[in-house]
Formats: sequence, structure tokens, C-alpha cells
Amino acid sequence: MSQPTTWTITGATLPDGTRADLHIADGLLVEAARAGATRVDADGLVALPGLVDLHTHLREPGQEAAETIATGTAAAARGGFTATFAMANTAPTTDTGARADGVRRLAARGASTEVVPIGSVTKGLAGQELSDIAGLHAAGVTVFSDDGFSVPTAGLVRAAMEQLKPFDGVLAEHCQDATLAGPSACCHEGPVSDELGLVGWPTIAESVIIARDVQIAGYLGTRLHVCHVSTAEGVEVLRWARARGVRVTAEVMPHHLLLTADELRSGDTTYKVNPPLRSAEDVEAVREALADGTIDVVATDHAPHRAVDKAKPFPEAKPGMIAIEQALAAVVETMVNPGRLSWAQVADRMSHTPARIGSLPHQGRPVAVGEPANLVLVDPTRRSVIDREQSLSKGRNNPYHGRDLADPVLATWWAGRRTWVAR
Repeated sequence: MSQPTTWTITGATLPDGTRADLHIADGLLVEAARAGATRVDADGLVALPGLVDLHTHLREPGQEAAETIATGTAAAARGGFTATFAMANTAPTTDTGARADGVRRLAARGASTEVVPIGSVTKGLAGQELSDIAGLHAAGVTVFSDDGFSVPTAGLVRAAMEQLKPFDGVLAEHCQDATLAGPSACCHEGPVSDELGLVGWPTIAESVIIARDVQIAGYLGTRLHVCHVSTAEGVEVLRWARARGVRVTAEVMPHHLLLTADELRSGDTTYKVNPPLRSAEDVEAVREALADGTIDVVATDHAPHRAVDKAKPFPEAKPGMIAIEQALAAVVETMVNPGRLSWAQVADRMSHTPARIGSLPHQGRPVAVGEPANLVLVDPTRRSVIDREQSLSKGRNNPYHGRDLADPVLATWWAGRRTWVAR
């Protein structure tokens, strides 16, 4: 049975605190209710613009055993997202315009969000030769990343940025100096790594790459986006760069807002992630930076893996967590409930600004008449105990399993179509 196409949502609270009735028809927010519209009582609920994730691993093509575009975007819709930027580390890598078009064709078969391909900076993520940046841009790609690896040399970063500059493209950098945090580094360098006898990933491995790249971006006047900031030192470099007018933006992940390296004492490889969970001091630094705008957005780094790839000794297990269904929950828990972000600021950090960074003019729009009906209804008081087996993702590497956590998302609409409703 097809779902309703017209909706009336009554008594919703908008991000600015005002109340309104919202009417959906023809994929838009319209001024008046349409005959026969399905009614939704939103008394006590917050209506946010659909969330936009700048950093999602949908795994397809090539890694469908871990995730597909259909399952990953279903999980995204459950998390309140209406757009997901698909990272390029698929098989094959999204390093040509034809491959970006292929991702869009796969998404057209049944994605529950808009799917925006990210192009790789280098061919095959190998860090040797630039991808076909012009061809990717001709296919509509505006964000480029070798996520999982830093672009290895300053010269290659400069060459990439010079190719991005004519169309104001964005280099989204995974900041990990491989000479400081190589393949064997598997957790935060500190007391817990010492205690467990694991090779540590020092905070300076992040900050030195941020420092390198902001200087190149400042020199060229190009755009840099720093992926998954996790350290106090990284935040300090961002503040330095912003004070000098560098065109740099940055993201933080939900798990870096909520969890610390202490989780590793459990031995559970679910908590292995790259960059790793950090110290309580680092967590406080990124929370403060998100609150004051030094960090611009919350992205998820949703990274599903097959169970077999996590069921290994900690140093050998693949890094990554599924994060997209509980992203808003982590923000509510760490930022909204303590009073560090308002709902208007959540809309900015999770919708308006990521859409702007990713050049998606029809996403991240205000909740207002005439705008696309990309919408998420939120219950600020709703909570639940997280059960990884209930995830819509194929992944079960959920770091929040068994936790009593905010569970705010009640319903999501993308282009007027309801893509998720809580039962």
C-alpha cells in the first residue's frame, strides 16, 4: 500500500521555539492543509530540518556484506537524516565521474535519503596520483576525501587544492600522520594503551596534519574540511587557523562527544575506531568547540563491519562503529540536555551547515512554507535502552548497545515522503 502524500503536523515546536502547524504536499511545506491530509499530533515535539551527514560509509559497491545503500540509508532515516554523503572507500573507489554516477544509480533503486557521492582525492586511495578531479566535478561531486588515510604529502595536498579551487571544491581530510600513528596504532596513546599493552595513536598525529593542511589552504585561499576532530590539540590548531581567516570547517563524531578511551578496558572491539576514543580532557575540548562553533558540524562516520571483521584480537580488528541511528541521541545527551546547544544550534550543526559545506541548496533549509519537506520530528524526552539487534543497518558494531540513551527521533520525511516512523 502506498503511503500518504499529504500531511498535516499540528502544534510542532520549531527550532526557534515558536509553534506552528506544518502542511506537506507535493514534496513541499505548504501554507494550508490539503483535503484528506494525514494528521500527526506534534504537541511537545520539535520539528527540525532533515539532518545532513557529511561522512557516511555506505559500503556499496563492493562491500555489500557489511552494508548496502538501502540498509545504510534506512538506518540514516531512522536517525533523522534526509541526506548522506557517501565516502569514496568503496570497491572500486569513487575516483572517476563514472563511478560517482554509479553510486547515484544504486541510490535511485531505493535509498531512504538523498545520497551524495564523495570523490577520492587520489586514485584508489593510494596516495600516489590524483583522481580525475575534473571528471568527478563534472559528475556533480564537490567534496573530495581519502578518508581512512591522510593525503600523504604537502605537495599532493597543494596539487589537489589547486584543482579544487576553480569550482570552490572541498578537500575533506582524514588527519592521521602515518609516521606518528601507523597501521599498528589501534587506540589512544595514554594510560589505557599502556595498561593494555596496545600501540597508541598520539593526539599529535591528528594536530600536525591539521596544521599542515590549514596552512596550505590559507596560502591558496581554498576550502578545507577537517574530518572527525578528536583532540584538544586539533581544536587549538583550528582556532589558530580561524583567527587568520583560513577557509576551514570541521566535524566531530557522536562517539567522540560521548565516549572515552576508558571503554577499551572492556576488550570489546566495537570500541575500536579511527581516530580512536580519546581522553576525558579531549572529549571536553571537542564539546566546547562544538558549542562555540569552532567545530562546525556533527557528522557520523557511520562505519558498519561484518561480525567476522570485528571478532579478532583488538589490534587486528577493523576500526569503525555504526553511528547514524544514535547520532542525534548522542548530541541530545551531551550537548542539549546539559544546555550547551539549543535546538536552533542543533539544526545549524546537523542540517544547515553541513548542507552548505556540501553544496546542497535544497537540503538544510528552514522549516518554512515553500521549502522542501525534509523534516524530522523529535521528542526531547524520549529514551530507550539501545539494542544493536534492532538496527536497520547490517552492522552490529554499535558502541551504545545496552545503554539507556536519548531516543529522540519519532518520524522523518524526505521530499515529502515519510521514510521513518517509530512504532
